[in-house]
Amino acid sequence: MGKGYGPGRGSKEQHDYVFRPFDPSRDLSLHDLIKFQLSQILSSFSLLLINSRTSPGLMKKMDLKGVVGLVFGNENSSSNEDSYVERLLDCISNGQLADDRRNAMAELQSVVAESHAAQLAFGEMGFPVLLGVLRERDDVEMVRGALETLVSALTPIAHAKLRANEVQPALMNTDLLSRDGQSISLLLSLLGEDDFYIRYYTLQLLTALLTNSPIRLQEVILTIPRGITRLMDMLMDREVIRNEALLLLTYLTREAEEIQKILVFEGAFEKIFSIIKEEGGSEGGVVVQDCLELLNNLLRNNASNQVLLRETIGFDSIISILKLRGTTYSFTQQKTINLLSGLETVSLLVSGGLETDPGSNNNRLTNKTVLVQRNVLEHLLMLGVESQWAPVAVRCAAFECIGDLISGHHKNLEALASKSLGDEPEIEPALNSILRIILRTSSMQEFIAADYVFKNFCEKNSDGQKMLASTLIPQPMSITNARFEEDINMSFGSMLLHGLAMSEHDGDLETSCRAASVLSYVMKDNIQCKEKVLQIELESSMPSLGSPEPLLHRMVKYLALASSKKGKDGKSTTPRNSYFQPIILKLLVTWLSDCPNAVQSFLDSRPHLTYLIELVSNTDTTVCARGLAAVVLGECAIYNKSNEPGKDAFAIVDAISQKVGLTSYFLKLDEMQKSFLFSSAKPAQQRKPLTRSNANSMAEMEDIEENETNDINRNDDHPMLSSMFDSQFVDFIKKLEGEIRDNIVKIYSHPKSNVSVVPAELEQKKDEKDGDYIKRLKAFVEKQCSEIQDLLNRNATLAEELASTGGGGESRSSGGGGGSERVQIETLRRDLQEVSQRLEMVKSEKSNIESEALTYKNMAEKMETDLKSLSDAYNSLEQANYQLEMKTGGVGVGVDVEKIKEEAREEAQKESEGELSDLLVCLGQEQSKVEKLSARLMELGQDVDALLEGIGDDAGALNDDDDDDDED
Repeated sequence: MGKGYGPGRGSKEQHDYVFRPFDPSRDLSLHDLIKFQLSQILSSFSLLLINSRTSPGLMKKMDLKGVVGLVFGNENSSSNEDSYVERLLDCISNGQLADDRRNAMAELQSVVAESHAAQLAFGEMGFPVLLGVLRERDDVEMVRGALETLVSALTPIAHAKLRANEVQPALMNTDLLSRDGQSISLLLSLLGEDDFYIRYYTLQLLTALLTNSPIRLQEVILTIPRGITRLMDMLMDREVIRNEALLLLTYLTREAEEIQKILVFEGAFEKIFSIIKEEGGSEGGVVVQDCLELLNNLLRNNASNQVLLRETIGFDSIISILKLRGTTYSFTQQKTINLLSGLETVSLLVSGGLETDPGSNNNRLTNKTVLVQRNVLEHLLMLGVESQWAPVAVRCAAFECIGDLISGHHKNLEALASKSLGDEPEIEPALNSILRIILRTSSMQEFIAADYVFKNFCEKNSDGQKMLASTLIPQPMSITNARFEEDINMSFGSMLLHGLAMSEHDGDLETSCRAASVLSYVMKDNIQCKEKVLQIELESSMPSLGSPEPLLHRMVKYLALASSKKGKDGKSTTPRNSYFQPIILKLLVTWLSDCPNAVQSFLDSRPHLTYLIELVSNTDTTVCARGLAAVVLGECAIYNKSNEPGKDAFAIVDAISQKVGLTSYFLKLDEMQKSFLFSSAKPAQQRKPLTRSNANSMAEMEDIEENETNDINRNDDHPMLSSMFDSQFVDFIKKLEGEIRDNIVKIYSHPKSNVSVVPAELEQKKDEKDGDYIKRLKAFVEKQCSEIQDLLNRNATLAEELASTGGGGESRSSGGGGGSERVQIETLRRDLQEVSQRLEMVKSEKSNIESEALTYKNMAEKMETDLKSLSDAYNSLEQANYQLEMKTGGVGVGVDVEKIKEEAREEAQKESEGELSDLLVCLGQEQSKVEKLSARLMELGQDVDALLEGIGDDAGALNDDDDDDDED
């Protein structure tokens, strides 16, 4: 940049733009600088002389101290400032001599740049005067001074401090100037002037307006004909003007889709890449950073601009920025920022447009396809994997771009799987290299970024998962004890198992936990991979002490080991190891999900269940660890197909109920759902844009990372936990929790073993006495009643505990867990069904008793009728005998009559006694049945007397009717 072009912008130390008026002292020699300062002082004294001519009393009131104060902008009072600014503006408007007006303009600029009170006074009365100067344009020096003064009026004073409730003069002046659309149009017209300084200060003034009031200025510029075109023309101007125009356009295009489209149609892409190439690509200075920031503003959430870039210029210019040149081990801070900006461009193209745009998905897939076809993967792998001397921020951004490129794209997944890195003979697959970084890197951010690659590689990629799982073959102890660097030919599976077994040798769980994270992705939603990994057995570090153990059991051992790790303060979890337990529990949750064989293997060791129950109840662990342990317990119940006593689903639920309590158990799930990690989990969003204000902090990720783990106040703040509990995993846990709740209720709704009623048991055995038969039936019924009562008690307890688990239903109102209302309704429904069944049984027994009683009553009525007929016949015989005696006079015949009467009486008596004996036997049998039925009704809780009361009354009423008939 040449001298006199204004504030330098090419230095690498300057990243935050500060608006300041043109200062020749930065570019002039010492001799010229002294001459310039003397001319300023003489101009100030000349202005004072002018004021003395217009106001003779002014010089009398001012001493030398006051003159110096006015010259150097000393603040004494706001009233003096107002008066002084007013006189300066009056001189600018009405001064007779051109030099007087120029001197007044220079003094006004100096005062406004140094004083808040002067800025406020200028805002009240200065804009019309200076805008009038800009309209006339008859004096170039006056136009320059007016623009510089306006910039000073809109720029906050850095060294001055304002109270919280005090007016911000710069913001107020910005608002006043931006309200007038004609003023903005006037400023844009100044960009066509030939004078360099007029164009320079105009761009500075527009940038100041955009900084303080972006929305309003964006709206005004859209209404001005050819307004954006004039700004675009500045990109072809001299270097200093071009750089200022770049900075202005970066502010102008933020969140302004219409302006973004207009700039693209004005040829912004061609001009941006032309400047980047001219400045040296990623090796260039801050100008390259501004170009890439402008490019990213044009592409962010704008699918049409992305399509236009892809179809016209293509992506080669973007990919060339990522290409390392020359000494690849040299990374300056500015080069790091430029590479981060280029990686952000790739990330924006991969994300496509807004999700609401109808063609965003197709545009996203097309961008991914074209980028990989243009070999962007090679450059990303070079930055992320092979350039281990690159800054951590660059390596992490490269991994994130790789993960985004392969997400949901089958061909890109295959492309990454087929990539190999290194030179002969030390060449290995790219996935192996990324896994090696995961297992051995000392940077937590780099681990998370590389882990993101495997997460997206395995997501809905069953073929890729099977390919990785097929390499999981245990190696001999000699290879297992080797370090990662010692064998470049180690397969992916061997390296992963090596990492899983590391804790067995050196007691460091971090490597094993990182390997467990990758293993969880390999098995996610893939039952074949789960069964494959389930067969893996690891040798003990000392084979003489024990036989090989299943990998699943080894992971449970590591989980217990993570619980025993103590920090310096004696706590079980520290910022460094706070993610150990959750990441192993996530592996178990993923492994046991919909895999009964894994559940069976887990329960084969009885201490596993005991430890999980203790972990759920341990208050020293984090909320998420307790919640995930509760989820694993639930999986042991709902995915349990075992019929073995003590290992079946009912035994698991019974153990939870007795040792934890269902209320406490479900409370752990509720606490996890309400935790910070679960409540803050959101779908993947675009990363924070890289701007001048945050570029340095993002480039210095390494320095932040070292202090990051020391500043964590809560255990759930660990960055790995935030990455692990993404929206997909949170949704999976919520769905799984709902199934756990429903299945536990279902398990408690049925007895432990269904009692099958064998009809033979209800029949009387051969040679079995009636008393023994009755006792056996009674014992059977009592056992059945006892089991039913036990089940009812369990159901009542479960319903009560579920109903008292508050808050659970709120977080799962849509199919999540059911809630207390659903539990109460289910309980009432079952109770109503049971009562209805018992009522039907009682009604049936009552009907049988009434039927038998009616039968007995009919038999009694028949017998009474027979007796009555016999009595009538006997009376008729007595009467006939009496009449016969009267006719014969009682001689001779009497003997025969008495004999006949005696025989008839005896015959009738025998017949009556026989029928009465039969009746008594029947009544005795029926009475025995009535007693048995009465006892059964009493066991069922029915009032027998109340039931029989109506029957007796009916029988009595019938007898009364019969008596009435007899009397008639």
